[in-house]
Order: sequence, then structure tokens, then C-alpha cells
Amino acid sequence: MILSILAVLFTFGLVIFLHELGHFVVCRLTGIRVEAFSFGFGKELWGRTSGPTRYSIRLVPLGGYVKPAGESMDELSGAPDEYFAKPWYVRLGVVFAGPVMNYLLAFVLFSGVILLVGEPRPSALPVIGDLTQGYPADLAGLKAGDRILKVDGKAVESWSEMSAGIYGKPEKDITLVYSRAGAEASLTLKTRKAPGAEERGVIGIAPGVEYARVPVLKGLAMGAHQCWYWTNFTIQTLKSNIVKREKPDLAGPIGIVNIVSKAAHTGLADFFFLIGLISVAVGFFNLLPIPLLDGGWAVVYIFEGISRRKLTGDIMKYVNGAGMVMLLGILLFATYNDIMRLVTSRSAKKAAAAQAQEK
Repeated sequence: MILSILAVLFTFGLVIFLHELGHFVVCRLTGIRVEAFSFGFGKELWGRTSGPTRYSIRLVPLGGYVKPAGESMDELSGAPDEYFAKPWYVRLGVVFAGPVMNYLLAFVLFSGVILLVGEPRPSALPVIGDLTQGYPADLAGLKAGDRILKVDGKAVESWSEMSAGIYGKPEKDITLVYSRAGAEASLTLKTRKAPGAEERGVIGIAPGVEYARVPVLKGLAMGAHQCWYWTNFTIQTLKSNIVKREKPDLAGPIGIVNIVSKAAHTGLADFFFLIGLISVAVGFFNLLPIPLLDGGWAVVYIFEGISRRKLTGDIMKYVNGAGMVMLLGILLFATYNDIMRLVTSRSAKKAAAAQAQEK
């Protein structure tokens, strides 16, 4: 429990703090006065004022915040070092700096894991390396390390043989015989259609991973590719959800905490790679054109530059109000998904346990 709590605090603290650090650095480089720069939230545990800025460490170590002078229209005094006194393109640089720092962190973590541990390659053995939460294999009670012996009565010796028996049966019942800790067992589950490839059946399992050493330049290139791959994967998934009018499978705070907790117990390499994934997700999410997010502000500032019309307090109020409603809706929807995922998982596991006892 303590390890899980520390892992969650470290993950969110690092990802969000570095995001805010990006905003802070560009503010300083462009001559914007920063009134406060904090690590954490809540009660101030330590603070020091240097020049115009109050630096502090606060009670809740979940990220941080930056407060530029004149970031609200109501606070403007006309000083040239205030946020809204700067041209639109300077403010555009400030808002983009946060996501850029998230992608930089992800690149460092991806590259570091690859260089230290090696290039991950899927194992050829039919041994489960990982499971997708809420998918049939997870709900049926299969676990990482289980070796699949038979699919619908046919013996399998490799991952490719096993997956071939699953891929050809979308949304159909299949029977698996597997080995765990030397004991054999069997279960029946129903496959799902693969996202983006409905002719294929999947149960939400991934092979184990083997590692091979790579040279430095290749490791750095692979780290950069991971940033691109996961960004493109997210875009394609959202595009598919919109085109097919599917409900997006968002993970909220509960789901993310659960994932981080599990990664913390599987090893440092998996844990830091997951932090990289979360950092990419935070960076990408903040680039979306949603009011109150960096991407939303970017749209407003670009519009200001094209139209050459200064922002007003009324415009800011509408933008902030719309952003608050949208973000609250996304949070509630993602949290609902998390809760339903947990409820479904527990119910299915109870049913699977009852089925195993009957056998």
C-alpha cells in the first residue's frame, strides 16, 4: 500500500510539476513576471521569495502551479512585464511550453529505459505477459505468467499459433486450457472484436517481453518513435471513436491510480515506461482545443493574432466557463468508466471463480 501511494505521488508530482516548469521557464525567458512558482498544492511547508517570485513547497505533492503577473484581465495594471501585456505569439509560446516539457520527459524516460534495459521484443512462447483491464481474459481471471496450452482443444506451442486460434473467432466463445504454477485448468470466455479490425477476435492479452541491447543512437531514435507512436495511436483511436460513434474508453483518476499502482510492483523499467506514457497522455490532452487547456488558449491566441482583436474580460469569462463545463464533463465520464470497469471486473471474477468451483 505504501509503495502504491508513493508511486502515485511521484508519478503525478513529476509529470505535472515538469509541465508547470515549462510554463515557468518560458515566462522568465520572455520577460513575464512570475509571482508564484510552487511544487505541490495546499498549505505552504517551505517558501522563499527571490525577486518578484515566491518559490514554495506545499503539503500535497501532486504537481505544482505557476502564477504569472496579470494572467487575469481583472489584475492588469498596465505594466509591460504582465502576461496579457505581451504579444499573442509570446503567450502562445508559454502555453505550448507545458506540453513540450511532457513530451521531453517522455522521450528521456523511453530512451533511458530502452538504453538501460534493452529493446523490448515479444516472446514467441504462448505465455501471458500482460492483460488489458476489463477485457475477457482479465475478467475471466487469467493472470500474467499463465501459459496457454490449448485453444478449443488444439495444442499450441507458440504465441502465433495461439493468437491464430483467437483471431479467427470474433465475438465467439472459446475454451482455453492453461498452466499456472504447474497446475492445469480450463475456462471458456467470449472474445471481443479488435478495435479497428472487427474481423479479428481478441481477449486482451499481450506476450511476455525479452530484451536485446541497442546502441545509443538507436535507443534515442526508439525513444522518439515511442512518443510519436503513442500520440498517433491516441489520435487514431479518437478518430475511430468519432467516425464509428463509439463510446471512448477513457481512464479517469481511479483507473490511472490503479494502473500506476500495478506498475510500481512489476519493476522499475515498467514503472518509468508507464510514467512516460502518462506524460505523453498529459501533453497530448493539454494540446486539445478545449477551453482552459493549453490547446484551448492556443486557439484563442492564434485567433487574436489573425483577427488583430484584443481579448476582453467578457471573452475570457465565456472561455473559462465553457472550459470548466467541458472538463468537468470529461472528468465525470472518465470516473464513471473507472467505476463501471471495477464493478464489471469484480462481478466477472466472482462468476469465473464460481464456475471453477463447480468444475
